[in-house]
Amino acid sequence: MHLDISDEQVLDNAGIRLTAVRLLIWRTVRHGFTDAFSLADLEGRLPTVDRSTLFRTLTLLTEAHLLHEIDDGSGSQKYCVCHFDDTRQCHGHVHLTCRRCHRTYCLTNVHIPPVPLPAGFLLEEAEYVVKGVCPQCSRQQ
Repeated sequence: MHLDISDEQVLDNAGIRLTAVRLLIWRTVRHGFTDAFSLADLEGRLPTVDRSTLFRTLTLLTEAHLLHEIDDGSGSQKYCVCHFDDTRQCHGHVHLTCRRCHRTYCLTNVHIPPVPLPAGFLLEEAEYVVKGVCPQCSRQQ
């Protein structure tokens, strides 16, 4: 993640024009969510910000590679703050979606395994979502 520089500097480095609302949204997603979140989750944290503004800003942050999208099969697009490796690339990690509470967790220490592709194919992006039960839900059994 970008722990060593300010939120304003992160946005500036990504080429995003700084506005008060963009900064508010970035601070909320960067510091307010430890795992994947949806637009509805963000709306719950920022009820005074218009839904279309939230969506446009999430799209902007995704295009700037500060967030990545996750399709966890729920029908609701999820987002996760990018964690960068030494090459400054958002490293791919595994996500776990709990079948009970439907929350999606970022398993940042579990990297996507290499996928051997047939000759002529070029890998551009990989998502890896596993489904199971989270620790909180498993304790409730």
